[in-house]
Amino acid sequence: MFEHLYDEAEQTNVNFIGCISENARYDFSIIYTNHFFGKPLVVCMQTGRSAVIGSDDLNHVDYIQKMFHITDRKVGEDLAVLLKSRIPAVGVTDQY
Repeated sequence: MFEHLYDEAEQTNVNFIGCISENARYDFSIIYTNHFFGKPLVVCMQTGRSAVIGSDDLNHVDYIQKMFHITDRKVGEDLAVLLKSRIPAVGVTDQY
């Protein structure tokens, strides 16, 4: 059996982004929620990989590369720039 931690329903906003850079195509959904300390859930629609990413995380390209299994530094930088335009700078909310 599992110990029940939470079961919440929330109305969320979702932003679907599809674009192409010189190096790669991007298809992401960004799910804006209050659940993950106010950080949105970013999902790569091509691979299914996802990460909870805040605006402060986008300054660390190596973290973005690791979360989405990107080996090319330039592609990681391009993705960070794209996400910076979509992920708001918000303070971390108290969740627990």
